[in-house]
Amino acid sequence: MTRAAVYLPDGYGASDGRAGPGRLGEVELDVLEVGPAQVVMREATVRDERDGALFTGGSGRLVFDPSAGGGPWADAAAERAARAFGVVNTAFHTQRALRYVSSLLGHPLPHLLVRIGMHEQWRPWCGGHYRLPGQGVGADPDATSPAGEVHMGGGAGFVARPGVDRYFRVPTHNPAIICHEAGHHVCRHTADFRLNRLRSPGRHTNKKTALDEGTADFITAVLLGTPDIYGWHRHDVPVAEQRRRKLDSRWTMAHFQGGPGSDPHADGTVWASACWSARRRIAETGADPVRFDTLLLVGMELVGRDHPADLSTDALRERRHYSRLMAAMAQADPALAPHVLAAMAEHGIHLGVSNNDLSRAARTGPTRLVDA
Repeated sequence: MTRAAVYLPDGYGASDGRAGPGRLGEVELDVLEVGPAQVVMREATVRDERDGALFTGGSGRLVFDPSAGGGPWADAAAERAARAFGVVNTAFHTQRALRYVSSLLGHPLPHLLVRIGMHEQWRPWCGGHYRLPGQGVGADPDATSPAGEVHMGGGAGFVARPGVDRYFRVPTHNPAIICHEAGHHVCRHTADFRLNRLRSPGRHTNKKTALDEGTADFITAVLLGTPDIYGWHRHDVPVAEQRRRKLDSRWTMAHFQGGPGSDPHADGTVWASACWSARRRIAETGADPVRFDTLLLVGMELVGRDHPADLSTDALRERRHYSRLMAAMAQADPALAPHVLAAMAEHGIHLGVSNNDLSRAARTGPTRLVDA
């Protein structure tokens, strides 16, 4: 075990004047190997692709100052420390996310590669995405791992709050972005919403569905212990807007857009919000809310196992339906199914109905946005 400084999720997003995205603390990180710019673990490899060594010596410690994210105005020492902290922080949250999921499924997921400082030759970038080697929408010539990889930008812009120092907007310091991208790896190797297991190597699709985005957001909320998962770096976005992606605002199918021009992140908020409500409903019955996390993941595996023989348009369309995954979740834990179905019905999600039909029904029926 290696001592490491990271942002801990407890208190994430609290408006208490802190300058960073969490509480800075030290943890024991389970590491197999540390290279000049990478950390290798059983679950994942996290590597900074930019020039320069970040880790030297054999002290057995990975403790670095976040340096407010570093950035273009930081001196060389602060920028190096911020980059090193970013690799370690990403390693911690990636390992934590994948270990939590694996503990509930009862088996590990394929090894994940996380690459930092990607795509900077085109533009400064403060986000992340999950990629498989493939073609078509979302194709990324830099993606090489057939098991899946996360690309993180080197940062761009600043998060500023009144009365606190600004923070360089670097995704490797942001637990929400890290956990969300790890959530896509979970989706790929359980439900496989885009049926990539039926595609030949190098021809995967990276287009995400609303179910994929919403599930990744829900997993993030569980890991961070807050429904306001992007509250730190999107604090200036009103909670009544979907792009804030605040899950306890209880978005319903009346807010679902669908169609080729829709944003799967916004539509996914409906699914994530329904999952958050269902998890709280489970807790209100006196059951451990982790049982909901388990039934979601087992339901996703059931969906993944039940796949067609070929990549027909109808098969792909059906895998986008919220009701299909909800039915598998009910099958995974029949005792909790009535509570889950009731909570999701409040968001306009019902069994056996397509997303578009659910949306039309919600727009004309009584479901609406309810403040939690």
